[in-house]
Amino acid sequence: MPDQTPTPQALIIGAGAGLSASFARALSQGGYAVHLAARDVSDLGSLAAETGATLHQLDGTDAQGVAALVEGLPGELRVACYNPSARQRGPITDLDPETVRKAVEVTAHGAFLLGQAAARRMLDQPMRDNRRGTILFTGASAGVKGFPLSAPFAMGKFAQRGLAQSMARELHPRGIHVAWINIDGGIRNPDRVATNDTPDSMLDPDAIAREYMHLIHQDRSAWSNELTLRPWVERF
Repeated sequence: MPDQTPTPQALIIGAGAGLSASFARALSQGGYAVHLAARDVSDLGSLAAETGATLHQLDGTDAQGVAALVEGLPGELRVACYNPSARQRGPITDLDPETVRKAVEVTAHGAFLLGQAAARRMLDQPMRDNRRGTILFTGASAGVKGFPLSAPFAMGKFAQRGLAQSMARELHPRGIHVAWINIDGGIRNPDRVATNDTPDSMLDPDAIAREYMHLIHQDRSAWSNELTLRPWVERF
């Protein structure tokens, strides 16, 4: 009798050419039907062709848009990942309040919108492989310590980390694995590479993607709700 298990669906919000591209490839190779969402999907055509992904134009801070996208996905949503964040650097005395509000909205409120919509969807799904789904938030060391001239980013990442901690405590006992990943360092991408004198100073997006996949497949007897990834030369 043929396997009747539906193809698992995976959604990445904030797709681009770096980490999310590597994660999309890993998910596709792992048998997931991939959905990539971004404000501008015009440069994601080759990635979609490579991974078989479906593209969705979306503002991650649009509550109705996020809810509609998640509710409208086919099959069973087994992985949801929120990548977007916004930085606004400058002295605290000079920061524009409206720009700061928008930055925190992208980093923190958008994460809440995806987390809420994904949790609602996953709670209605059957348990498969001892879980209903996995929700991942791409964090940063700014969610552990605030750096000078970077208050808006710290505000957003601290809030995002708190969201993930709260969701993990609420949803782990209900079969949904929630984790916040502290990316402590710069990520290599086609437009950003390490210099010759510091070749190991940036994280390899493929290596990060493998750790994301590990979180998805972690045994539920030892789920992580936080994971820190940094280059071996990084000071912390």
